Amino acid sequence: MIIVIDPEKNTRIPFSRGILTRSITTTGVDVGVAYSIATEIVKDLQRKKIKLITKDEIREITYEKLIEHGLKDAARKYLFWHELRKLKYPMIILIGGTTGVGKSTLATELAFRLGIRTVIGTDTIREVMRKMINKELLPSIHTSSFLAWKELKNLPRNVDSLIYGFENQVRYTSVGINAVIERSYKEGFNTIIEGIHLVPGYVSLNDRSFMYLISVKSPDALEARFYERARYSLRPAEYYIKNIEEIIHIQEYLIKKAREYEIPVIENIELEASINSIMTHLMEEISKRLKERGIKLKIE
Repeated sequence: MIIVIDPEKNTRIPFSRGILTRSITTTGVDVGVAYSIATEIVKDLQRKKIKLITKDEIREITYEKLIEHGLKDAARKYLFWHELRKLKYPMIILIGGTTGVGKSTLATELAFRLGIRTVIGTDTIREVMRKMINKELLPSIHTSSFLAWKELKNLPRNVDSLIYGFENQVRYTSVGINAVIERSYKEGFNTIIEGIHLVPGYVSLNDRSFMYLISVKSPDALEARFYERARYSLRPAEYYIKNIEEIIHIQEYLIKKAREYEIPVIENIELEASINSIMTHLMEEISKRLKERGIKLKIE
């Protein structure tokens, strides 16, 4: 057994090929390639009969192995994420988008890549609020986002009723969302929040939060996603497809808000490409924010 030593924390833990694979995937390298490289490193250590090794030594070996495989850009990114972990830089990542665009899948994969343990859906926050506040008081939070307008009485004239109802639901749900963000910020937790209720202008962003809006190209692409999701959940595709025009209309509204607040919009065509887009933007944005604070990570 190979033991990894952390001199700073004065800890000793068994070497994990899975953890090393995950750390390599933060660079955008395919998980299969990452696992293959991690396996090579394990075999090299075993061949050299190394029983004790420090985390920094593993970092150096992994960096050289990435270079050896011709993955110079990935090697640079690997150093970046390693140095960021040492800095203990807490992140709050917000992933918004309309129903069915793949937010939950992206959030789960992103959490795996970054080693983030806390992933919260805004639907969960809304469900807690439903249990606390009865329908008579806040009717809009007790139904689907694209049907919220039907629960409201005396809708103002000359307004987009669908968006008015959606905004009403978002306004109340954002109270819970902002409470979660504030707690994560104060406690220094790495947190990912995903959900349709993450609307620019309604959520509180700070110097440690990063927001992204996920979109799909067309109603046909969204319909296909509903059928795929229905294979693994209890949510029937037909319920959402029946309201697909309303869902697409909400997406158009969300994209408009994202443009207004300069939030990156990522068209979710393929999981790996979307994850890499988020990871690349995170790296660039974190570097810029740290530089503004006079902190420069060593990534060369």
